[in-house]
Amino acid sequence: MRIQDKLLQVGSAIRSTIFSSRKVRVVSASALGLTFIAFGAAGVAPLPDAADLPVTRKVEELALPDLATQIATLGKPAQPFVSEERVRPGDSLADLLDRLGVDDAQATAFIKSDATARGLLHLRPGRRIQASLTADGKLLSATTIFTDGKDQTKKLVVSRNNKGFAAQQVDAVLERRTEMRSGEIHSSLFAATDAAQVPDAVASQIVEMFSADIDFASDLRRGDRFNVVYETLWQDGEYVRSGRVLAAEFRNAGKTRQAVWFVKPGGDQGGYFDPQGKSLKKAFLKSPLQFSRVTSGFSLRIHPISGQWKQHKGIDFAAPIGTPIRAAGDGVVEFAGTQGGYGNVILIQHGSVYSTAYAHMSRMAAGIHRGTRVSQGEVIGYVGTTGWSTGPHLHYEFRVNNDARDPNSIAVPHTQALAGIELQNFRGLANDMNHRFALLTPGQLQVASR
Repeated sequence: MRIQDKLLQVGSAIRSTIFSSRKVRVVSASALGLTFIAFGAAGVAPLPDAADLPVTRKVEELALPDLATQIATLGKPAQPFVSEERVRPGDSLADLLDRLGVDDAQATAFIKSDATARGLLHLRPGRRIQASLTADGKLLSATTIFTDGKDQTKKLVVSRNNKGFAAQQVDAVLERRTEMRSGEIHSSLFAATDAAQVPDAVASQIVEMFSADIDFASDLRRGDRFNVVYETLWQDGEYVRSGRVLAAEFRNAGKTRQAVWFVKPGGDQGGYFDPQGKSLKKAFLKSPLQFSRVTSGFSLRIHPISGQWKQHKGIDFAAPIGTPIRAAGDGVVEFAGTQGGYGNVILIQHGSVYSTAYAHMSRMAAGIHRGTRVSQGEVIGYVGTTGWSTGPHLHYEFRVNNDARDPNSIAVPHTQALAGIELQNFRGLANDMNHRFALLTPGQLQVASR
C-alpha cells in the first residue's frame, strides 16, 4: 500500500475516534513512525499530575535572632501615654486631671503649691492642655499655651524630674497666618465686626487707626463698609489669638480711608500710612474717648449750675463712670489733681504751643503725675462726675498758647511722610494690600484689573 493511502487510512481512523468518543486520544502510525495528537471538541489536553513532576530541593540558612539587642531593650520604660483636653467652664484642677487620666497625688500637690504651676488653675475655658503620663496614670509632663498680662504668648511646662516636679514658662513659638475680612455697618462697628467674625482686638485696632479722622461714636452711617487684613497666631494648628492689623480700608460718609502698616528698613518701629505714604498719626486724636457722644460743644450755652449764659470752652463727652480717657497727643503732664469746678483734672503740654485738659475725672490712671511723659492714646484717667458736674462725662479742652480753642477748627498736622527708598518699598506693599481689598469688595476686582 502506498504511503499516501496509509496516511488517509490513519486520518480516517482519527476522525472516527474523535467524533465517537469526543475525548483526546493519541494515535500512532507505527508503520510510518509518526505520532498524531487529536483535540476533541470538549477542550485541550489535561495537564500532567503534579505528583509526577520532578522535585527540586533548596536549602537556605536563616540568621539567628540578635539576642543582645533584645536583652538590651528589656527593662526600658514603656512609651508614655499622651492625652489632651480643653478647659471647660467651672472646671477644677481635679476635674481637668481626671479627664486627662492623671491619678497622681504628688503632681496635684505640686501644681497647687508652686507659683508657676498654679497657672494651670487659671486657664480660660477653651484653652488646651496636653499631658504625658505612664500606664498607671503618673504625670510625666503637662503643657499649655496662655497669654500673660503684657499680651505675650507663653508656654507653661510642668515636668517630672528625679527630685519630683519642676515648672517653667518659656516663650511660645507661634505660626503667623494672614486673614482677610469685610463687613457693612448696620448699627455699630462692633456689631458689624462680630457678624464678619473679626476678633474684638482687631476691631479696636481699626478704631485706633482711624480715630484721628473718624469719631466712631457719632460719624458712622448705615451702609459704611470696611475691609481688613490682619494676622492670626497659631500653636500646633490651634488658634491662639489675633495679631496686628496689616491693612484696613474704611468707607465712611462717601469717603474712603486706607491704612497700611509699614516698618522702615532697619528699624523696629512701624506705623500706619495712607496709600500716598502719609502717616495716619496726627498730632492729636479727634476724641479722647473711643466711644461716647457729644452733649455740649464749643459754644455759648446756659451753664447747668449757675443758669447764666457763658462761653463753654471745651467739648463734653457723655460716657459711663470708669470709661478710659486717652491722651490726645504725645506730651508731658503739667498738672494732675483737683482744681475748682474742674474736679479731678489733668493738663498735658504738647510742645510749646498746644495743651489739652481733661476734667471731672473719677480718678487718674496709675503712675500719672506732674512730669509724667505720655504717648498718644495712652490711658491717663477715667470718666467721673467730680467738680461742677451734673452727670458722668468728660470735659475736654484744646488750647493754643493757653487759649481754649474749638479742636474741630484746628488743622492738625500729620507726622512726617515717607520719601525716597522708603516710599518705593511702601508702594509695593500698598499695591499688594489694594489687590486684597479688591478681592474683598464685590465688583471692585474687575475695576482694579482694568
